[in-house]
Amino acid sequence: MYALLNMLKIQAFVLSAAVKLMLRALLPLLFCFMAIAKPATEIETEIDQMLMRHDVRLAVDHPQLIDEQSLRELVELTQIPAPPFGEQARGVRFAEMLRQAGLQDVRIDKVGNVLGRRPGRGESRVVALSAHLDTVFPIDTDLTVKYSDDKMYAPGIGDNSRGLVSLLSVLHALQVAKIETQADLLFIGNVGEEGLGDLRGVKYLFRDGADPIDALIAIDGGSSQRIVYGGVGSHRYRIVITGPGGHSWGAFGMANPHHAMGRGIARFVGKAPTITSKGEKTSFNIGRMGGGTSVNSIPFESWAEVDLRSGSQKKLDEIDALLKVSFTKAIAQENAARTTGQRLQIDFVKVGKRPAAAGNPDVSLVKNAVAVTRHFGFNPSLEISSTDANLPISLGIPAITVSRGGRSGNAHSPDEWWQNDKSYVAVQITLMTLLLEAGLVDERAVENLAEP
Repeated sequence: MYALLNMLKIQAFVLSAAVKLMLRALLPLLFCFMAIAKPATEIETEIDQMLMRHDVRLAVDHPQLIDEQSLRELVELTQIPAPPFGEQARGVRFAEMLRQAGLQDVRIDKVGNVLGRRPGRGESRVVALSAHLDTVFPIDTDLTVKYSDDKMYAPGIGDNSRGLVSLLSVLHALQVAKIETQADLLFIGNVGEEGLGDLRGVKYLFRDGADPIDALIAIDGGSSQRIVYGGVGSHRYRIVITGPGGHSWGAFGMANPHHAMGRGIARFVGKAPTITSKGEKTSFNIGRMGGGTSVNSIPFESWAEVDLRSGSQKKLDEIDALLKVSFTKAIAQENAARTTGQRLQIDFVKVGKRPAAAGNPDVSLVKNAVAVTRHFGFNPSLEISSTDANLPISLGIPAITVSRGGRSGNAHSPDEWWQNDKSYVAVQITLMTLLLEAGLVDERAVENLAEP
């Protein structure tokens, strides 16, 4: 009898372990099914029902009412320098603004991201709304805001000072209307989106062991109908070719790093169309070059910075491989042609990597954004781009990037401008998309919470 009981216990344990393993394998699939959206008609009905609530109507109207306040915040933030790796001052002020708007749980993390949590009432989910703190401009750039032809001119005023202000406007609206959400809301001013920042802010937020974020809505440019649902990936290199250097006459015949660089560029550019001319759009750019000491010296170093991009990780890897093969062969050619001196060496220094991320238009967050955008009178445009949403999308986490509102131009240039053309509408779209994703506490429950 005891032997029979022990056998049954062992079988039950084995069965339990097998069930656990099966569930663990199925969980990712279950989450995928959960992320698939409701039919468009159901979402439209939900939007209509939400807008019948007094608190939601109050919140949606609020961004237009605080237009002047938003403009003051825009000027203040724009005039605080925030180059990549130098966002500290702007981050400190942005954290103060989150506290002034009513958030009590505000902190700045190890890499400089500003995080403000607004607790939810029901779920254990976290829905994040982010805008990047950094601009492309050096610390000593004149950031004074100037006015002309109904436009505001200043480096970084659109990209992405206005994104930070749009985020603050959403928060102000939620606070004034006292809206309660099911999920926790996490308001983020993140570092390192631009250039060599290489998404370091969101990479830190979504690292292994970090506090979970279940969905991300990033605010960063484009027209009000633009919804970025997939990520253009990029690989960035600083190619460095080194040699002994020497006098242009006396050491003639020595391998020349600049000549090798020229050979490499010619070979790579000549063969790149085999990849870029078909399939998913793929691009390359040699953006900066340098090296050498004088016109009559063989340089001891030649360097170039290269940007490779594609919406397909496979094609991105292909053009990456072509780059390395092209320059490696060019070095071999230059070394073989020399008649004196040491051989050249080459180093491919990776200075940036953003994953390509295939978007899914049927994910709930994307469908919600499409429905809300259409509700506010725009024809939604689903696009792929290189934004903070790249990283979470590549990890299978729902993420989109939406418009900061208004009109803008000359981004990343000293004469960048932004115009307040009903910019509050983009804030309203962001707000409603956020509420659909986070879920609302029943209005009657909110009223009961307010009773003494």
